[in-house]
Amino acid sequence: MFGRHQMNDFDLSDLDLDELKKLHKETAAAIQNYETRRRQEALAAAEAAAKSAGYSLKDLVGMSAGKPTKSINPPKYRNPDDQDQTWSGRGRQPQWVKDALAANKSLDDLLIAR
Repeated sequence: MFGRHQMNDFDLSDLDLDELKKLHKETAAAIQNYETRRRQEALAAAEAAAKSAGYSLKDLVGMSAGKPTKSINPPKYRNPDDQDQTWSGRGRQPQWVKDALAANKSLDDLLIAR
């Protein structure tokens, strides 16, 4: 029942509060040590798998099927007065969009032809 180690048979009700607290503390520490060892073993296995494929684990962290982790939104609107200024239509409106809307233009007037 207890893996490689045999646990002595004893009745927990025979222990006083201090003994129970000590047992609890030692058990919690043993669980933490076990989880740490398992994480280290998993990390070593992942590093070995990455190395066998010709990569370091650091090279692979954050990658998702070879795709960039951040999606790039193409521009949807362009400033008719300055063709270098574009906006994807997401997030805060640039000042040139606010100025165009204030001048009675619509967002349709600023659309990039597709």
